[in-house]
Amino acid sequence: MNNSKLKVFSANANHKLGEEIAEYLGVALGSAKVKTFADGEIAIEISESVRGCDIFIVQPTCAPVNDNLMELLIMIDAMRRASAARITAVIPYYGYARQERKTKARDPISAKLVANLIEAAGCDRIVAMDLHAGAIQGFFDIPVDHLPGVPLLAEYYKNMNIEDLIVVSPDVGGVVRARNMANRLGVDLAIIDKRREQANKSEVMNVIGDIKDKNVIMVDDMIDTAGTITKAAVALKDRGAKDIYVCCTHPVFSPPAMERLEQSPIKEVLVTNTIPIDYQRQGYCSKIRVLSIAALLGESIVRIHEDLSVSRLFD
Repeated sequence: MNNSKLKVFSANANHKLGEEIAEYLGVALGSAKVKTFADGEIAIEISESVRGCDIFIVQPTCAPVNDNLMELLIMIDAMRRASAARITAVIPYYGYARQERKTKARDPISAKLVANLIEAAGCDRIVAMDLHAGAIQGFFDIPVDHLPGVPLLAEYYKNMNIEDLIVVSPDVGGVVRARNMANRLGVDLAIIDKRREQANKSEVMNVIGDIKDKNVIMVDDMIDTAGTITKAAVALKDRGAKDIYVCCTHPVFSPPAMERLEQSPIKEVLVTNTIPIDYQRQGYCSKIRVLSIAALLGESIVRIHEDLSVSRLFD
């Protein structure tokens, strides 16, 4: 790989992931400082030349969402004003993605607003993982490489060789993702039909499919407060499921998620490191297992830099 013009930078949201990606690529992580003024304003200082370089900025817009989003926008602006040849925002977790359409009068479409802000800052390309809604790719007028998390998660379970296995979607909206997982593992699919009365609150209504005496894998794009996934686990146990495994790409884990997961009948929770887990803020759960996406993002960066197909990674 000709990496003389490739540079990887990271702001504060997931600096460790940025370091892992740079290590995979065999380059030094770009030198940049993220500071705040006394009033909370963010200041970015790029400490090396980026003129004519292919720049990749690793920054999930996870909690604190607004601070991390502003860090990304200001770093993109700094790179553009420093004459970078191309700026790619590597956003493993895309915040505000749950507000991607109007469900009632006077709702905002925040996912589109954020896309507009990133483009206005001067970004040329986006790399994201498991957007909450695939249609968000269309909110951008620049290229978007949308990487699925299921292949990485499925590989983990293949190596476990779990018998009597079935994949369950925790809601109707996640059926495509769950079917992808089921196909990769060569097992059947079941669906939980739930009713959501308001955000972060749901009630399990019915289980479509035979899960009695089966080991279950529930797959989702994210776990936030873990209310949905833990209620679903209880419903599956009540209907005769054996061991219950849960996996997702984005461990949002807003309190009391860790406490709920620890007390639930779930045996293991498999996540990736799109978002760093802060055990001091979020609490502790002994069931968490973390897979690194550094190699996947690193290989995607190589392919983008060398104008090769990214989709080939998942063939």
